[in-house]
Amino acid sequence: MEMDMDMDMNTGTAPRALATEAVHAGRDDLARQGLHAPPIDLSTTYPSYDSRGEAARIDAFAATGSEPDGPPVYGRLGNPTVARFETALARLEGTEAAVAFASGMAALSAALLARASMGLRHVVAVRPLYGCSDHLLTAGLLGSEVTWTDPAGIADALRPDTGLVMVESPANPTLAEVDLRAVAHACGSVPLLVDNTFATPVLQRPAEQGARLVLHSATKYLGGHGDVLAGVIACDEEFAGRLRQVRFATGGVLHPLAGYLLLRGLSTLPVRVRAASATAAELARRLAADPRVARVHYPRIGGAMVSFEVHGDPHEVIAGVRLITPAVSLGSVDTLIQHPASISHRIVDADDRRDAGVSDRLLRMSVGLEDVEDLWRDLDRSLPGARGCADMRLRRVGATSHSAPALSN
Repeated sequence: MEMDMDMDMNTGTAPRALATEAVHAGRDDLARQGLHAPPIDLSTTYPSYDSRGEAARIDAFAATGSEPDGPPVYGRLGNPTVARFETALARLEGTEAAVAFASGMAALSAALLARASMGLRHVVAVRPLYGCSDHLLTAGLLGSEVTWTDPAGIADALRPDTGLVMVESPANPTLAEVDLRAVAHACGSVPLLVDNTFATPVLQRPAEQGARLVLHSATKYLGGHGDVLAGVIACDEEFAGRLRQVRFATGGVLHPLAGYLLLRGLSTLPVRVRAASATAAELARRLAADPRVARVHYPRIGGAMVSFEVHGDPHEVIAGVRLITPAVSLGSVDTLIQHPASISHRIVDADDRRDAGVSDRLLRMSVGLEDVEDLWRDLDRSLPGARGCADMRLRRVGATSHSAPALSN
């Protein structure tokens, strides 16, 4: 169900529904400028005849990471087009600020580096996470140390040098969910980072449940069309300042054209998520009743992601689909399917992968905006076993759905 928006924390105005915010946030000033579509500012640098004033603004940024007042200075400090997207995403997530990066992994790296700069290198994390997030933590590539635990063990895993607690809910690729409010309580004063890529603010807003950082691979649903690579963290202004400083120092900036595409993508986010979720729920129901499918994972909050385990060879499904695209990534208008153990989670140790519920027979499907019957026909002829029996089986599912295997959450 689409989330309602709270009272505007900045203006105190009456709340607007999320669908309205998705269309108007980041664009509220356009009509006053005589514009309808937001402009794309491709400048890398900006002229200034007031070098003393510019020096003062750079000093202020160095001290707090706050966005400089006045005209822009340099593309690595910030960009007006990207700032519109950041404003819009913060409003959708219900946070004070958001900071965009060149990719989701760049965003996560910035959060780790921001805490490490304070001597807080330890991370407590719950599996499963996206495979590259898992690898970044496990390999200690940024000097971090990770303790893996289940949600019930978070409080006991905290140390004086713990900088972050990280969870993903629904998780990639099993769609497992955690009680975010309970996890936030267990964190105490340690910031909770929630990867909200799969749910989007349409289905949940982790900041309302106690998360201090909300991470998105904006490449996915926020962009929504498979044509932009980006990451973003929604958070309070204090943490945003540190993230901007890391972004400036490391250069993981988002290109202005990507910022424009993301702002455009947000305008249809609620419509896309609702439509794809309805199709995903129906496909999950049919898969759960299919004897060729061993188990179906579909989250309680809904969404457009479905994972399922087959009795036969999952690679036959990948090789057999024709309408569905066999590819990594997710959240696009077209349906994608992939085998996590071979691709997205290949980098995770095999035993850790299996312990997290990522079996070798698991397939992850990102449901798009195609017609459900067309998608089902493609799956039906691609599943290992009897083929071409979609019509007969659909009648059986409709008559005996009460006896179908339960969907896993």
